[in-house]
Amino acid sequence: MSEPESMVFVVDDDPSVRRGLKRLIGCVGLQVELFGSGQEFLASEHPNVPSCLVLDIRLPGISGLNLQQQLAKTNVQIPIIFISAHGDVPMTVRAMKAGAVEFLTKPFRDQDLLDAIHLALEKDRDRRQQEAELAALRERFELLSPREREVVAMVVSGMLNKQIAAQIGTSENTVKAHRSRAMEKMRASSLADLVKLIQRIQAFPSKSR
Repeated sequence: MSEPESMVFVVDDDPSVRRGLKRLIGCVGLQVELFGSGQEFLASEHPNVPSCLVLDIRLPGISGLNLQQQLAKTNVQIPIIFISAHGDVPMTVRAMKAGAVEFLTKPFRDQDLLDAIHLALEKDRDRRQQEAELAALRERFELLSPREREVVAMVVSGMLNKQIAAQIGTSENTVKAHRSRAMEKMRASSLADLVKLIQRIQAFPSKSR
């Protein structure tokens, strides 16, 4: 069975609310998975596709806010839309500060929820695309030799070819050759482009390191 293009997860302890949300979200062609608690959601496996979480803030066991916190701690970056019949200002502020996409108080308009879901899915698609581009960029960087990386680091710091040559004890032509090969491996169209690519890698270091 092939994976869906996207997925909406709904966590709410009220079965009638879950069924109603599944009908609503399903009617716009989106796949929905239902959970009765935060523990259920954490224990399940989720397809690796653009996703979002429609989450009741008051749940038995792990509360919606605590689930949001646990997902953040384990680096599960899923956009969250909170729904609540008992929302208050401090709760809303806490959820939004922690990165929630929206906080809707029941009863809410169906269209408001659908709009929030589409926004959340788009946000997750963008994140996944950026992560894929960054992973490809890191793979290209790994192709650089130690000397090419050394030269590139000096180029990015603003040093001139003759300064780099003096620093590493070689000729300007050799520095230019290292720089040229590094640009080719990184698929940089210009020196400025190379600097931007390296700065992007530096700005988002690999989490595995």
